[in-house]
Amino acid sequence: MRRLIALVALALLSTPLWAAQCSTTIEGNDAMRFDKSSIVVPKVCKTFSVTLKNTGSMPRDVMGHNWVLSESANESSIISDGMTAGLANNYVKPNDPQVIASTKLIGGGDSDTTKFDVSKLKSGEVYAFFCTCPGHATLMKGTLTVGS
Repeated sequence: MRRLIALVALALLSTPLWAAQCSTTIEGNDAMRFDKSSIVVPKVCKTFSVTLKNTGSMPRDVMGHNWVLSESANESSIISDGMTAGLANNYVKPNDPQVIASTKLIGGGDSDTTKFDVSKLKSGEVYAFFCTCPGHATLMKGTLTVGS
């Protein structure tokens, strides 16, 4: 019995008890709100995943939401280009180099996940996330930073 306890203790000591959480879920709703206004990405993560869940009930073409990440300075141009790109392109200009990551535009009850390389983000810099559906970014926005 002591040997079994010693083996379990050794296994626990060799594995981090609090491994970095390299993913998060954010919810958007019919009131055009995200349930998070900030996300901190642990520096130890190689990649980070964001799952967007639309907890509303309206369809994609009426009250769809997406989650887009960029440098803060690029937010308005991405939103403007997104309006031109239209619904068929999830309100994101195809292959836009300013977009670090984005989900598809989803309707009520749907979800989508995006993943990005954390090494491409600068520690200490504040990034912006927002919904590019026309008019939504006024309320649906937040910040993302890389933690220590």
